[in-house]
Amino acid sequence: MRQYTIKGNTVAIISDGSAVLGLGNIGPAGAAPVMEGKAMLFKELAGINAFPIVLDTQDTEEIIATIKAIAPIFGGINLEDISAPRCFEIEERLVAELDIPVMHDDQHGTAIVVLAGLINSAKLTKRMFKDMKIILLGAGAAGVAIAKLLNQYGVGEIIAVDRQGIIHKERDSLNSSKMRLAQVTNPSNRSGILDDALINADVFIGVSGPDLLSAQQVKMMHPDPIIFALSNPRPEIMPDIAKAAGAAIVATGRSDFPNQVNNALGFPGIFKGALEHQVRQITDEMKIAAAEAIASLVKHPTNDEIIPSPFDPKVVSAVANAIR
Repeated sequence: MRQYTIKGNTVAIISDGSAVLGLGNIGPAGAAPVMEGKAMLFKELAGINAFPIVLDTQDTEEIIATIKAIAPIFGGINLEDISAPRCFEIEERLVAELDIPVMHDDQHGTAIVVLAGLINSAKLTKRMFKDMKIILLGAGAAGVAIAKLLNQYGVGEIIAVDRQGIIHKERDSLNSSKMRLAQVTNPSNRSGILDDALINADVFIGVSGPDLLSAQQVKMMHPDPIIFALSNPRPEIMPDIAKAAGAAIVATGRSDFPNQVNNALGFPGIFKGALEHQVRQITDEMKIAAAEAIASLVKHPTNDEIIPSPFDPKVVSAVANAIR
């Protein structure tokens, strides 16, 4: 079928509009322009034909059934802007039940680019991943995926924090995704609030909301901390404030600041590699290889350049070659 139809170079971008970046649950009509923009990036950056599909349902079973029903014509499924914890079940079920690659980009695309940025940040600040203490603020789709991938990469200690404080195994009222997060983070099973977690931390990664990290909290961290404040459009802390408080490296999700953590560094090459090599499933090993490939493109990292631009023509091929 790949040889005689569009399947070999076509991806579906599918959303229910329940968690659109910076806008929240705006439904399918509101999500449509975002999905169309992503389709343009697929075509422009990787030459992939991507079709935006917005679903007028937020029922987990209906979403899964609909995607399975339309999947035969597509070579891959890019899930987008679906809220947690439903996004975890939807992706896991589709990965198990379809014979084409399925990836929720808000989870894994974000995690891959974060890891790429941390690889070069660690080099610049002379840190070893096995010795790092990383604080992760936000336990939604991106936060869970980041924690899992960093754990796979061998980070010494990851502590996840949400609105109720540090996530630990004995905490009441954890949903299923946070219970799984508790299994791969906080090995000492400590409790408390964000301030307690930040003491002597090496890295702060925010995938939460605006203005949730203060200069005083940055000063509580280990000297020369690494700050990834990724909330959009306004980060957890503005870069100038973080740097004045002692941060060595600051990354955000915005294009008007240095070190933009942009999923466009990942998804075009990931799906290009998956389509070209007829990959059925995108594994953790592939995600790590993709992150290392992205990081390697910055030959001489600086504090204001830890990751390449998504428009660097070498990015897509480097990532695609990692997906085998």
